[in-house]
Amino acid sequence: MRMVRRLPVVTILVVAGWTAGGLVVDQHVDRTGQLALGVFTAAVLVALLAPHPAAVRAQALAVVGIATLGEVIGSIVWGVYTYRLENLPTFVPPGHGLVYLAGMSLGVLAARRPAVLVGAAIAGAVLWAVLGLTVLPATDVSGAIGCTFLVVVLLVTRRPVYAGVFVVVAGLEIYGTAVGTWTWQSVVPGLGISQGNPPSGAASGYVVFDVAALALVAQIAAAVAWLQARSPRLSRPG
Repeated sequence: MRMVRRLPVVTILVVAGWTAGGLVVDQHVDRTGQLALGVFTAAVLVALLAPHPAAVRAQALAVVGIATLGEVIGSIVWGVYTYRLENLPTFVPPGHGLVYLAGMSLGVLAARRPAVLVGAAIAGAVLWAVLGLTVLPATDVSGAIGCTFLVVVLLVTRRPVYAGVFVVVAGLEIYGTAVGTWTWQSVVPGLGISQGNPPSGAASGYVVFDVAALALVAQIAAAVAWLQARSPRLSRPG
């Protein structure tokens, strides 16, 4: 029981530790070193998933799959942002699973007062968007658009997991761009929209991944339940 209560805190601490150390390590390795870092990151994700419920494990793995597709499109194909070695580092896909677990854990910790976390995320997104349009060095129009979407999602759903993901991604983006793990283009390719490094709306992409993953897992669970309900009938003769 104590482990269950401590699990959200342990998850957040492990993800924070991996982020602080893993992104620094990435600065000193080549692609072979990144491969090793990716294996280590996957091992960390598996270890963190083990004590979580099956539903959470399914959600996190769905996020990994959907977010990886988004990474290929956003970075490799579209070029909205670029990683240090101009590739998709192997630690990034499992890293998305870690981000989801950390955001979900923040939501769990705020279970008694979810409105506080949701309100803080909304206030943070609005403030960041306004600063990006006024005083920050790079005019961040794309970030403001992304933040608007994020705020609408938070207002409509009131789901603390999305607010938690915003908090985690905000810290990750600021730190990751500061150490040079990835860099956002000053203008969105093909659209001519200016953006910051990082854009304030970066978390909106993560929320899209999470919404899609939760919906996918829910649909799969419903389909499995339907098949299980029908299987006794299908096995009866005549």
